[in-house]
Amino acid sequence: MFHKVLADFVVSVHFLWIFFLIFGALLGVRNKAIKYLHLSGLLFAILLQIFGWYCPLTHLEVWLRSRHNPSIAYAGSFIIHYVERLVYLEISTTVVLALTIFLSLFNLWVYSRMRKL
Repeated sequence: MFHKVLADFVVSVHFLWIFFLIFGALLGVRNKAIKYLHLSGLLFAILLQIFGWYCPLTHLEVWLRSRHNPSIAYAGSFIIHYVERLVYLEISTTVVLALTIFLSLFNLWVYSRMRKL
């Protein structure tokens, strides 16, 4: 049960990380440390897509789920079921790479525009 709870927690953190990568520029324009974390995360996301790597959070979640014994615990969680569908979208890697690059360029544009204001 402990590993299942940890795996569910990792999926939630993964979702929040993706949310941060999408909207992090809104916080990054006011805080330099957040800006560098955000831009580093976007660069890492691009590298993951280019080289076909899996996110370390995905590896952690899979490992935790493999440690869980499904015969002794409730098989599913309503919230986590839908969060996983958002985190692990079933679209081609080319589309994910294009969206990641677009998102990175958009955020760089936001940072450059906010600097001028």
